Amino acid sequence: MNLPVKRLHPDAQLPTRGTPESAGLDLYAYERIATISPGKRLLIKTGVSVAIPDGHVGLIWPRSGIAVKHGLDVLAGVIDADYRGEIRVALINHGNEAVRICRGSRVAQLLIKPVAMLTPVDAEELPDTERGAGGFGSTEK
Repeated sequence: MNLPVKRLHPDAQLPTRGTPESAGLDLYAYERIATISPGKRLLIKTGVSVAIPDGHVGLIWPRSGIAVKHGLDVLAGVIDADYRGEIRVALINHGNEAVRICRGSRVAQLLIKPVAMLTPVDAEELPDTERGAGGFGSTEK
């Protein structure tokens, strides 16, 4: 299966896989230079848009290397199948030092997943389960 990718700028980089078996496609910064200070967030342009197949969703996830080395994490990571605008990556710096992002830096990864398109309906009751309404920490023994 192919993923149609449109370069919005001639020198924008197409997403790539780190290895043939990598689940995620690396996304590259199109920004010339951006700096993310500790505790701050920044929206990074990639210079590309994609056509997610119907019945699928694009999920933007952090790259483990920059997460561990620099404390960068991803915010707001859902791309709907009908979105055709530029992919932008919202990064937050949880580290102690400013992180410099340059054009061509791998900033996140795009994971394409099937999604169940369920229709919400009113329900008087929900089926019982062993857990029930137990929330945070309710399954700890």
